[in-house]
Amino acid sequence: MWSDLQQFKADFFKALSHPLRIRILELLSEGEKSVHEIQKNLTSEGSAVSQQLSVLRSKNIVIGRKEGKNVLYSLRDPSTVDLLNVARELFNNHLIDTLSMYEELEDQKNSTKKKGL
Repeated sequence: MWSDLQQFKADFFKALSHPLRIRILELLSEGEKSVHEIQKNLTSEGSAVSQQLSVLRSKNIVIGRKEGKNVLYSLRDPSTVDLLNVARELFNNHLIDTLSMYEELEDQKNSTKKKGL
């Protein structure tokens, strides 16, 4: 019924469906980081960060590289940065549309008040 590509996309977007995972990816778009560095930047508990990294790792979105006692995480595919940027663009476009609708409603409300005076 579903192609392998459609299933991959669905699984990939499910893996992105948590705000902390998105924030981790945004941090990793700057370069590889240890769990400690990620925690420090997010002011989040280690267990939460580790749990979300585990999800991202299981979907092959991030990879880990052992360096001494630390594991350094990075994006598996640099195209992930492009995807995050497109998502930001979509959000901004949606926000602009929403603000435009709000302004139109305010203008209508104000013109209705003026007519009633």
